[in-house]
Amino acid sequence: MLTTNLGTAIAPAFHRRLTCHLTLPFPDAADRERLWRVHLPPQLPIAGPIDLGDLARRYEMSGGYIRNAALRAAFLAAQDKTPLTQFHLERAIRAEINDGGSRARSSPLA
Repeated sequence: MLTTNLGTAIAPAFHRRLTCHLTLPFPDAADRERLWRVHLPPQLPIAGPIDLGDLARRYEMSGGYIRNAALRAAFLAAQDKTPLTQFHLERAIRAEINDGGSRARSSPLA
């Protein structure tokens, strides 16, 4: 099994030898909101309103970056010794965008 975010980086001769090619589409806003919900467990302590739909619309992130941001936000909340807030999620998203690369980016609305 081989995975890549940059298919053009695979040499053509090697690419021809791959048995199966599977392309996963970039998630749209509705999919991103579902991904946020999956990665924030219901037992996670939350304070204040959390607007995952807004985050999904404002930040174009792949599923992996959403997972990383959700985990990072939980760690930020634990570090602050507080329940998770929208502020923790925003901080985590900005950190992922800064650390991440091309598949985590802020939309013009952010």
